[in-house]
Amino acid sequence: MNSIGQYCLFIFSMFRQREKFRVYVGLVFDECILIGVDSVYVVAIVSTFIGAVSAIQTAYNLTSPLVPLSTVGNIVRDFTILENAPTFTCLVLAGKVGSSIAGGLGTMRITEQIDAIDVMGINSASYLVLPKLLAAMIVFPMLVIISGFLSIAGGYFATVYTGILTHYDFVTGLRDTFVVYNVFFALIKAVVFAFLIASISSYQGFFTKGGALEVGKSSTNAVTNSCIAILAADYIIAKLLL
Repeated sequence: MNSIGQYCLFIFSMFRQREKFRVYVGLVFDECILIGVDSVYVVAIVSTFIGAVSAIQTAYNLTSPLVPLSTVGNIVRDFTILENAPTFTCLVLAGKVGSSIAGGLGTMRITEQIDAIDVMGINSASYLVLPKLLAAMIVFPMLVIISGFLSIAGGYFATVYTGILTHYDFVTGLRDTFVVYNVFFALIKAVVFAFLIASISSYQGFFTKGGALEVGKSSTNAVTNSCIAILAADYIIAKLLL
């Protein structure tokens, strides 16, 4: 409970004695590149192969002649939009982005760079963490959209170009009973998960104590706690919004 209380106080501290708006603009853009652009490759690889595997396994389990083959495209679409793109992508990003944030801030803490910022009268939590938080909430939905597109594309190529389905069957399944709200639901999850990953990882790194060994422990705790928070939030959001 003490950690939860300290985490909440840490979040509130980012919004006190903030710098001028123009100071954050460049910082947010820099963080968008570090968090978003540098993560496109791993997101693309994971999403494409998960989409391909989910399509093949779905087709493998549809053994009844009464079930149309277009159902494969329908299942791949809904699985991608509701779970694969937002949740699995953010779990991967928790490992890449979360450990990077925690390790960077932890190194700054043990080398007393954060203390030096505080001595200059600057709110270090706001200056260092708030840009990461805003950048994550901006780029994570973009990465989720890329993930969704590549996951469906992976399912298409894995089934159509191997002869499991025809182009008509897969596309018919994609278009059948499409619910636009599911896309907004996925983007809402992406924003919430982005906040959790960036804030939890920053908290772990910001309060690192000790030396290099503790920086590694902070990175590990950041990834572990972020993944647990994502799974818990995934259940709560699904319960409230679906």
